Amino acid sequence: MDHPPEMELHPRPIANVAEDLGLGPDDYIPYGRGKAKLDLGLLARPPRGKGRLVLVTAINPTPAGEGKTTTSIALAMGMRRLGMNAVLALREPSLGPVFGVKGGGTGGGKASLTPADDINLHFTGDIHAITTAHNLLSALVDNSAYFRESIADKGEIDPRQISWGRALDMNDRFLRRCIVGLGGKAHGTPREERFDITAASEVMAILALASSHQDLEERLSRIVVAHTYDGKAVTAGDIGAASAMTAVLRDALQPNLVQTEEGGPAIVHCGPFGNIAHGCNSVVATRLAMALGDYAITEAGFGFDLGGEKFLDIKCRQANIWPRALVLVATLRALKMHGGAPVKTCGQPDAERLKKGLEHLEKHLETSKAFGLTPIVAINVFPTDTPEEVALVEKAVGALGARLARSEGFAKGGEGALELARTASEVVDATDADPPKPKYVYELSDPPQEKIRKIARTVYGAKDVVFTSAAEKGLERGAALGGAELPVCMAKTQLSLTDDPAIPGRPRDFTITVREVRLSAGAGFLIPLTGEMMTMPGLPRVPASRGIKVLPDGKIKGLMQND
Repeated sequence: MDHPPEMELHPRPIANVAEDLGLGPDDYIPYGRGKAKLDLGLLARPPRGKGRLVLVTAINPTPAGEGKTTTSIALAMGMRRLGMNAVLALREPSLGPVFGVKGGGTGGGKASLTPADDINLHFTGDIHAITTAHNLLSALVDNSAYFRESIADKGEIDPRQISWGRALDMNDRFLRRCIVGLGGKAHGTPREERFDITAASEVMAILALASSHQDLEERLSRIVVAHTYDGKAVTAGDIGAASAMTAVLRDALQPNLVQTEEGGPAIVHCGPFGNIAHGCNSVVATRLAMALGDYAITEAGFGFDLGGEKFLDIKCRQANIWPRALVLVATLRALKMHGGAPVKTCGQPDAERLKKGLEHLEKHLETSKAFGLTPIVAINVFPTDTPEEVALVEKAVGALGARLARSEGFAKGGEGALELARTASEVVDATDADPPKPKYVYELSDPPQEKIRKIARTVYGAKDVVFTSAAEKGLERGAALGGAELPVCMAKTQLSLTDDPAIPGRPRDFTITVREVRLSAGAGFLIPLTGEMMTMPGLPRVPASRGIKVLPDGKIKGLMQND
């Protein structure tokens, strides 16, 4: 008997992957041999699958590694090995991390996506389109100010009050603050400017949340770009930018179909950062995965305190979806680091540091229950893990009322995730009679300060929140522009439950300081910035790009951490 398609350990024609989903040639646009754009019209059809959503998130990341994306891919492959109709929905990698610290974002080992090189580089051009649309708006704002355009009922843009910067899909600390418009009158008016990485752009967030081209244009039109001399807010719609931006983004709104290393379907689309933006793939991608699969596996960026909370409080609220189960990924190495072990020794047996690190895991399990979700702890197995340490974690997790499953997806692919696949399907199937209902941390009617406090106390375990005067002014300005009843999208370090990246584990009695608040009117949320969060990351001393090489046969080596 022939192996089922999902068991094949080589890329299949994308047409075959689409056919497995019940799609015909008119339902997708091929982009080369191994990828395709999916038609948005598929969302209007009756669903082919049961559409039960599984959210994969993780403990706060450490240099030891957690493997959230690898585990997500392995889970989908494991389910398909068991004959289940599982469809994966993941984020697109950003070139910043690819060339910076993290490396590629397509999994690892035998739990990877293909074509990995394409996905990690230019893919289908989505992120380039987002960058272009963002900078088109920047150019139009400056052009309006340069020609002193009188905007109806508002007046002229004050160049000193232009709030819309520029974007680049690359880590470049030298562009955080710069001067533009030098060279004389013909070249513009000199002023201070900032660049954000594209993954932090409001355009990225908008594309990830938009449900149609019309919704996309309406959201783009609401972006606040500047203020006039009279203090009135100017939007992208006011300067006639939204339609042209939508044209640039037309194809980018269509999700991308690729496959796992075992030939299963994976929908990869949009990539807002979880520590700066809301950290989830697109609404249309998740909805398509739910429409086409019995199990839709998706992930939220960084730890549960960031991407996970935002997935539930922002994306699920806007998309009217809710997961049936929550998979919380951890490694023994990372738990030891949260217990105080240095990265050099975290692979060695250390029961005391492991026990201490379990306090960090306990906090995330408490948070999952605050959302009314059934948590599954997925231990991403490393060769250095001892049976005694695994048993210690299993006993602790059981005492906390959660289930535990081992995952060896990196080394064994779908076969290594069968235990996790069975556990997740059991948890999901048990909800069919009574699906969990949305349970948010805050209500939209809560004052913005209270929303922030509820997140800090419930999700981070903070004692209180302090707002600087600049943050208070940002909240006032946001409320005046209609942001008082919007969700909040916390910008916070991913390395700690606090706003200090140097504090691992489960700290107590700490205070979160909000230093600035920005309004993303198009995306539909307020962004409180905490700590030293930057919307334009910098490169490390030794960037990952130095390890990338094109081989004589044209293949690329070094894009992934373990490549």
